[in-house]
Amino acid sequence: MTAVDNENGAVFSKFIRTCDIPGPPYMIDPFVMVIFGGSGDLSRRKLLPALFHLYSENELTAGFSILGCGRSRMEDEQFRAMMKDAVRQFGDEPFDEAGWDQFSSHLFFLSGAFEEDETYDRLEKKLAEISLPSQKGDKNVLYYMAIPSQMMPTVVEKLKEHNLCKGAYRRKMIVEKPFGYDRASAVELNTLLTGAFDEHQIYRIDHYLGKETVQNIIFFRFSNSLFEHLWNSQYIDNVQITVAEDIGIEQRGVFYEETGVVRDIVQNHIMQLIALIAMEPPIGFEAEFIREEKDKVFRAIRPMSDGDIDRFMVRGQYAPGRIHGVPAAGYREEKGVAGDSLTPTFFAGKFFIANWRWAGVPFYVRTGKRLARRVTEIWIQFKQPPLRLFGRTCDALEPNALALAIQPEEKIYLRFGVKYPQAIDKIYPVTMTFSYQDTFKSKMHPAYERLLIDCMRGDLTLFARQDGIEATWEALDPLIARWEDIPSSDFPNYRAGSWGPVESDLLLQNDGRCWLTE
Repeated sequence: MTAVDNENGAVFSKFIRTCDIPGPPYMIDPFVMVIFGGSGDLSRRKLLPALFHLYSENELTAGFSILGCGRSRMEDEQFRAMMKDAVRQFGDEPFDEAGWDQFSSHLFFLSGAFEEDETYDRLEKKLAEISLPSQKGDKNVLYYMAIPSQMMPTVVEKLKEHNLCKGAYRRKMIVEKPFGYDRASAVELNTLLTGAFDEHQIYRIDHYLGKETVQNIIFFRFSNSLFEHLWNSQYIDNVQITVAEDIGIEQRGVFYEETGVVRDIVQNHIMQLIALIAMEPPIGFEAEFIREEKDKVFRAIRPMSDGDIDRFMVRGQYAPGRIHGVPAAGYREEKGVAGDSLTPTFFAGKFFIANWRWAGVPFYVRTGKRLARRVTEIWIQFKQPPLRLFGRTCDALEPNALALAIQPEEKIYLRFGVKYPQAIDKIYPVTMTFSYQDTFKSKMHPAYERLLIDCMRGDLTLFARQDGIEATWEALDPLIARWEDIPSSDFPNYRAGSWGPVESDLLLQNDGRCWLTE
């Protein structure tokens, strides 16, 4: 028999808890996190500052250990001193000396070459030495791959050979993007990982999904009947996603030359945002239900012919310019970049989702380095009324639009028209704004912290699933191949500090639209 709320007629899902049943306690069992590449850049800039902040906020239990593993020859105290300097430099909060003294006692380092069996023999002994059991009696080990992707097969194969993937411990594997180089390599990577671990043990981490405002997309859509019934091709004219960075490639020239903007941002961050906007309601708020609906979106992205790519996709590379009034080098002047490089640093394009809800609605996306400002926004532009009743013929009526701002500020905007005071028929556009910071008076959990907590708790909701990864590569491989077969003849084609090449604006102007902004 179906349960119904008598007050509003809502049907209760069997996957929703009733009010008298408490939710699962927010607790993290004792664990050991083994960071392969423990002394590397990712560990210093992101992982250790995030872990220390979680500790400072009392998010971690006392029974945890963090074991860095790498080729560097150092003892535990040297590793602790290195990470102390890193947290001082890259942490967001004032450094807590007393807190660090307590936290650092949980840090250890294992020196060894990843291709040598002896390293894994010593790893097994170290795990037995520093791991503590949970209340259930089992022990938790998290392997974090903070290493270049080409080194991952060696580590995974060695872990498998030494029986360090399953068995006595509860083990999880955390993998950083990029998840492959194309669909074929993504399949190869998946075969490698699932040959050693079960799928539920694998956490493919995309830090964008850890942002509070990205997670809020699902809550905003499916808890507000005000918008959900309008969330389709009958009422929505277009969707726009901007992921803009004002920084260059920093010290990642060699990596970026091999990757480019499509592999670095579009295949993961942007495709995940498209899925959250376009997905159908899941049957419950559980990891597999949500990931299944997102994967349906990836599979529904309309395939692109060569003609579609030439008409609807724009690439760019930044030239020297000025960012916030400061001179900025061009891409070809960056360290590790070839003087005649044809690697794109900017992408704009138009995608279509071939399903019932979104038929005919263009999804415009743009992303790039060295753009005018750092901002990530999703704009939902609604269709204009079929008949113009108000406003003068000389007025350009602005369409209603909803914006979900992800960074640098976490906000939601709603743009609509009102009557201009003392005018007979003049429409004036206004914006209603909700700010996370102003409303909740608290700082958001940085993305890495949220995702690390979910890994520790075993929650896969915010992590990519392999079939979805393969589907996004399948959608983008033709684009990458087309651009590699026909290199650009006009790079660099946008100035640092601008909004990208002029073709990006023409992409929308040719459809009678323009990029929306706050």
